[in-house]
Amino acid sequence: MWFAGATHAVAQQVDLNAPDLVLINGKVLTLDERSTVTEAVAVRDGKILATGSSASIKPLAGARTRVFDVSGKTVIPGLIDTHAHFKAAGLADYVVNMSRAKTAAEALEAIKAFAVRKKPGEWIVGGAWHPPSQLAEKRYLTRQEIDSVAPDNPVYLRTVGHFSMANTMALQKAGVDKTAADPSGGSFERDAAGELTGVLVETAIDRVEKAVPPWTEDDEVRQFTIAESVLNSFGITSAVEGATEARDIRTLQKIAASGNATLRTGVMVRPEPPADLSAWEAIMSGNGASSGFGDDWLKFAGIKIFYDGGMTLKTALMRDVYPDSHDDYHGITQQTPERLKQLVSICNRYDWRVGVHVVGDLGIDQVLDAFEAANKEKSIQDRRFVLIHASLIRPEQMERAHRLGVRIDFQNVFMWDKAATVERFLGRATADRAVPTRTLIAKMGLDNLGAGTDFPVNPINPFLNMYIMVTRKDPNGNVYGASEAVSREQALRLYTSAASHYTFEEARKGTIEPGKLADLVVVSADYMAVPEAQIKDIKADLTLVGGKVVFQR
Repeated sequence: MWFAGATHAVAQQVDLNAPDLVLINGKVLTLDERSTVTEAVAVRDGKILATGSSASIKPLAGARTRVFDVSGKTVIPGLIDTHAHFKAAGLADYVVNMSRAKTAAEALEAIKAFAVRKKPGEWIVGGAWHPPSQLAEKRYLTRQEIDSVAPDNPVYLRTVGHFSMANTMALQKAGVDKTAADPSGGSFERDAAGELTGVLVETAIDRVEKAVPPWTEDDEVRQFTIAESVLNSFGITSAVEGATEARDIRTLQKIAASGNATLRTGVMVRPEPPADLSAWEAIMSGNGASSGFGDDWLKFAGIKIFYDGGMTLKTALMRDVYPDSHDDYHGITQQTPERLKQLVSICNRYDWRVGVHVVGDLGIDQVLDAFEAANKEKSIQDRRFVLIHASLIRPEQMERAHRLGVRIDFQNVFMWDKAATVERFLGRATADRAVPTRTLIAKMGLDNLGAGTDFPVNPINPFLNMYIMVTRKDPNGNVYGASEAVSREQALRLYTSAASHYTFEEARKGTIEPGKLADLVVVSADYMAVPEAQIKDIKADLTLVGGKVVFQR
């Protein structure tokens, strides 16, 4: 039970210097430079006023100060997810939940049940899921299968951003038939007879994506508002939105301007690169804004560019040929190395920091080439360009990135339910070296790194992610890359003090120190002391953003 109420009732007048809120009797992990552990925190005007012992903080309370006695519970800085597509957390009423399907039959049943609620001709859209690792059949659904459960509706099923599925009616709405030419960097998958299977690969996704009607403005506001509250329930107070469209930026701005935002958001703007580089330059020059424009609630974090694919999709660009490959296959990219250099160069020219989705080691080589070329034209040192994911980065690449001042923002939680698939496609040695967290810290320094989830590709739960960083275990208890495990404090810092560097806000948040934003989380168990197996089960009991309670269990 919380004790939250007015204290010091004897005070006859409101003390204008009194804190708005104090937390007392806690185990406060400040994560300052000395890793100080204290007992209490005072908050005023959305910022941390003071920290210290309960005996020193409690007397600061005035007549209207809210006092939370947390009864020995652990208090940590607000958690920062450095890579999420968090709008998905607010889509439960709008899309088919495919995440629970374990077989193709269950996936089809979920579509069928959702279709009952739709009128003929209305679009059905699926939420994110991962058929190759999720379904017993280890494959995607075909358009014919989807037609069998939703013959009267166009159906479009997103996955993790590299493959999608569409039924016959959806393909027709998009103007795609078996005569359609494959776009550069993608394909419309066909069977042995040359018929479309409905599976869309990489850039072919855009053709159908553009045919799906957009949500209304009110729908979008509701979706993001719900999503922010869902993240708050996990103790997340800030997030980097990993690939943001202009429409979503407008919605987030509307929520922030209304005073209803409960999540601080850095957006990685994701314009689709036009074929004409002069058009790309026009986008970058835009209205004069660049990375960092914004405020504590919403700011431009950079430009997001996709380069290669992923480990479980067999599309990450690898130095070594894929096992069992019969055609010298190394993976795929969405553009040539030369075009990537041009795209990055133009972004840099207009002061946009660039984050590139890249997974495979050969892909990382080529992205670093592009960053080095841009650096020669105009320094990117101290600009914190980003390798997003970089799951298979090698030690010499870490050193190369560090010399350029480049960040790596990775997602250990990807390996939670996908490590076995990575092992199947790329071999055990590669699965063991995936997301090499301990080596990254040793080679690059903690503050040049951050942890995120890539939600909804992976679970949003930060404590599950920290558990994996500390144990390197999958759900079956199998350990992948034991030598890459990190300490509990390092895992927590990757979500707080280190993560704040992504948006150049290390002086504003990420630790519990006077003057910083009062983003705090009271958690259900002692993160530093519970048995390792229980780290993943820790929950947020109370989440404060700017000193306001945004979640209370």
